[in-house]
Amino acid sequence: MPGLLERYRPYLPVTDRTPLLSLSEGSTPLIHAPRLSERLGGEVHLKYEGLNPTGSFKDRGMVMAVAKAVEAGADTVICASTGNTSAAAAAYATRAGLRCIVLIPDGNIALGKLAQAVAYGAQIVAIQGNFDVALDLVREISAQQPIALVNSVNPHRLQGQKTAAFEIVDELGAAPDILAIPVGNAGNISAYWMGFREYRSAGKMTALPRMYGFQAAGAAPLARGVERVENPETLATAIRIGAPASAHLAKAAVQESGGLFDMVTDDEIMEAYQLVASEGVFCEPASAASVAGLIKRHAAGQLPAGQRIVAVLTGNGLKDPGSAMRHVAPPVAVEASMDRVLESIR
Repeated sequence: MPGLLERYRPYLPVTDRTPLLSLSEGSTPLIHAPRLSERLGGEVHLKYEGLNPTGSFKDRGMVMAVAKAVEAGADTVICASTGNTSAAAAAYATRAGLRCIVLIPDGNIALGKLAQAVAYGAQIVAIQGNFDVALDLVREISAQQPIALVNSVNPHRLQGQKTAAFEIVDELGAAPDILAIPVGNAGNISAYWMGFREYRSAGKMTALPRMYGFQAAGAAPLARGVERVENPETLATAIRIGAPASAHLAKAAVQESGGLFDMVTDDEIMEAYQLVASEGVFCEPASAASVAGLIKRHAAGQLPAGQRIVAVLTGNGLKDPGSAMRHVAPPVAVEASMDRVLESIR
């Protein structure tokens, strides 16, 4: 299967010198969700980005960023990460023959994601500070050293991430009425809006969607209308970000689309997480913020009926299995006999 740089080359900053790097990213499924559709009174689809090569949407932007780093002659890339960025950066860097350095908040990264970065050979530095501190550090390092920064402040990241909007339109034949998406560093909502606008300009669609961005209540500067949340806290580690680097772009996307920002509690996120699982789809907690936000709006009578809605699930549930296991009772061992097994399932 061709990768994104080849499939969507006319819409991307790909030159004759850009290597067509690929791990067969993209082409993720758009899954109809009948239970959620009934509950929300509309047509709900889940854009399951957890089936990208490293298990999250980050692969879309990273393939573009790393390819451009190779084109520019870099031999090392660096990023700050709560997990998914580190996995994607490490995978594409090793694929391209580059060194990868990752700064992570000490003790605040899901092990499934850290294991990926380690397996791909990244050099990992844990810092005594949160993601926002780590991002400030890597920006400073890349400004002073010949090292390519591949966080979402790199404009090539958003160029790659916008391809998810193309795929949604290619499959539905039009844009949805509402695009619901988790918001952490705020690059992804910005990228989707860029993609929808570009596809409309190319004549691939007519009406644009309303962009609904949902943050965790403990890390919700955009929903609260403030510049920064100090010491952000949420179990949804992928969006535990208090100072979104792409805040200005995300605000523009919401304003131009007639959309909104809102926030959801960790309890609301975990309820939505379990509802998504009841559709047969396993996402990480941060992904469920998009569905949690829709449920919250509907309960408040603020979600119009009969809408076609796409909720973006940004990462695979296997990224953070600990969150799933913390909310269920552990299995209890029984004697290995048919009678005991049947007794236990009555």
